[in-house]
Amino acid sequence: MDFLKNYAEFVEQEIKNLELPSSPIDLYDPLKYFLAIGGKRIRPILTLMSGELFGLKKEDVINGALAIEFLHNFSLIHDDIMDKAPLRRGFETVHEKWNQDVAILAGDVLMIKAYQCLAKQQGDLKKLMDAFNQSAIEICEGQQFDMEFETKESVSISEYIEMIRLKTSVLLGCALKLGAIAADASKVDSDLIYNFGVNIGISFQIQDDILDLYGNPATFGKQIGGDVLANKKTILFLLALENANEEQKESLLNLQKELNPDRKIQLAKELFDSIDVRGKAVELKNKYSILANQNLQKIQVETCKKQNLIQLSDYLLVRKD
Repeated sequence: MDFLKNYAEFVEQEIKNLELPSSPIDLYDPLKYFLAIGGKRIRPILTLMSGELFGLKKEDVINGALAIEFLHNFSLIHDDIMDKAPLRRGFETVHEKWNQDVAILAGDVLMIKAYQCLAKQQGDLKKLMDAFNQSAIEICEGQQFDMEFETKESVSISEYIEMIRLKTSVLLGCALKLGAIAADASKVDSDLIYNFGVNIGISFQIQDDILDLYGNPATFGKQIGGDVLANKKTILFLLALENANEEQKESLLNLQKELNPDRKIQLAKELFDSIDVRGKAVELKNKYSILANQNLQKIQVETCKKQNLIQLSDYLLVRKD
């Protein structure tokens, strides 16, 4: 979509215009490196689009957009350390290219840069800070829950939904809310656009879980069945467990012990298909997508001005399997 490309190019140029110090080299080079490897820049784009929805120009909300992008990248750098991830977006992670201590400090500075940008954003600074701080804390809470789930024997579907809401979705909501606050939108509309983002985020993550096993390897961009191989408690696994009979539950538990990767993925598909896990997951994904659309419809702005947000949500949620 051309409009997304234009927004992304605008954000990229603003990031390039940042004047980061040259010294200490091992503090600022990692930041320049990580910011340069890019990404879709969806979160700052949401801030720009929200500001425009409520009457501002994108230039008027760029500082809030950069604050959101820096918070997001701060969380990625630290998540990569905790996950011991070797790659991010196809490039070496910061802790791999340098070391863990460098990565921690680089992430910390990036978070402070986020606050510097936010302080420059027009609008009610207290409201901006409250929204930003709430989401920053919730992202950390979501990451902690995610780590705990790795060793927790039993995780409910509601607990999983709450984890992805915190870890992933609140940042989308916050990105949109900052644009609304900067434009002095009403509290009702600010809350509605926040909830729109949160529900889109939950729906997107459920879809990501589905595509991990059922996606097209050529378009998905990750290893198919990676969650199964890692014994992750994704929505597919939890729905299977909730709807399985005793024999199927036993097969699910035995599946986690399977050592042959290809066989493990094949057995998982066969077992999930026998329980119609994919269909149940799609129903759950659609539930949150519908909620998001209802939130957007209630915002007191002309429908024609919402078209870019509608197209963006379709782009996020209608990916090919």
